[in-house]
Amino acid sequence: MSVLRGIRSLVSAFSRTRFFRRVGPVVMPPLERGMAWLTRGRVQMSGLIVPTLVLTTIGAKSGLERETTLMYCPEGHGRMLVTGSNFAREDHPAWTGNLLAHPQATATVHGRPVPVRATLIGDEEREEVWRTIERQWPGYRGYERSSGRTLRIFRLEPVA
Repeated sequence: MSVLRGIRSLVSAFSRTRFFRRVGPVVMPPLERGMAWLTRGRVQMSGLIVPTLVLTTIGAKSGLERETTLMYCPEGHGRMLVTGSNFAREDHPAWTGNLLAHPQATATVHGRPVPVRATLIGDEEREEVWRTIERQWPGYRGYERSSGRTLRIFRLEPVA
């Protein structure tokens, strides 16, 4: 087992605790913004442990640009998987509704913006996709069980 995989296992276990699910939504966004400011957007704090991107969507209701820092799972050929876990809360995160309404988005990875088109993963692919995601972040599907809802998973594909 690599050191990084061991660290991911420990952090992923902590991230599924009630404490983190309560405190994480309050603490993580300002910490992510601070790291982005310090590094001029080239590094996300959570990106020190797992691949991380900043997803820019168009608000489903407002029509305004919205930015969200997310863990992603590389799939190859520039494709990325993102999961709407929302810290295992009962509601889907707003960015998932934004992608459903406006699938064109921008994924910024290491400060480089990539125009993408989002596709919601269907039932026929879910099990295979979950295996891929959990190879990177062990136990991540626990968020789905804890939330009581089916998490939305999107494939982001680069567009010309």
